Amino acid sequence: MIILLGNQKGGAGKSTLCLLLANYLTQRRQRHVIVVDMDYQQSLMSKAEKAKILSGDPPYEVLPASLSQFASIKPVLEKSGDRVVLIDLPGLINDNGLIPVFNSTRLVLSPFSYDAFSVDSTVLFAMVFRKINPKAQLLFIPNRIKNTVKYETRTEVDRVLSKFGHVCPGISDRIDFQRISTVNTPEILYPVVNPILDLIYESYILKYE
Repeated sequence: MIILLGNQKGGAGKSTLCLLLANYLTQRRQRHVIVVDMDYQQSLMSKAEKAKILSGDPPYEVLPASLSQFASIKPVLEKSGDRVVLIDLPGLINDNGLIPVFNSTRLVLSPFSYDAFSVDSTVLFAMVFRKINPKAQLLFIPNRIKNTVKYETRTEVDRVLSKFGHVCPGISDRIDFQRISTVNTPEILYPVVNPILDLIYESYILKYE
C-alpha cells in the first residue's frame, strides 16, 4: 500500500508525521515499511544516515527519490508485498510529476496548522489533489496545536477542510518532537500521538489495503 504525506506548505509537519507513522507501524504493528523521501530538503534521508552511524541500520528502509524517478520506482514499490510505502512529498503543487504520484494512492495524510497561511496552503493542496485523484481518502491532521488557538477558528477551518476529506483529532505542540529519529519515538510522546496513529491504522490503512 502506498500512502502519501503532502501539503503545499513546507514546515507543515509532513516529515515528522512520516517518521511517527513509520516508527509506529514497525514497532507497534510489526509491519514492514519503506519510506520514500521526495522532499527537496531530504531531511528523512539525513536522519536515516545519521541513525546508521549512531545506532546501526534503522528498522525500515529510507530511499531518496525525485518526482521524475517515480515512474521507474513505482513497479518496485507496488511489488513490495504487505509492506506499507510512505512517500514524503515535496512542498509544491505546480509540478506535473505529481500527477502519477497522486494517482498511485488511496490514502493521503495532510498535516497542517491552524494559521491562515497553513490553512490556505492545505486547502489549495486538497483542491489540486481532488481534481487529479477524486477517489482517494484525504485525512487532515491538525499539527502543533497551540493553546492560543480559538475554538471558533478550529471549527471553521475543520468545516472547510471536511469538504475535501476527514479532519482527524489534533496533535498538540511539544518540544519532544525534535527528538524523533528513524529508530525511535520518545516514549513521552506515545500518549500524544498513538491515539491518532491508531485511528489512521485501524480505520484507514487496514480498510484500504
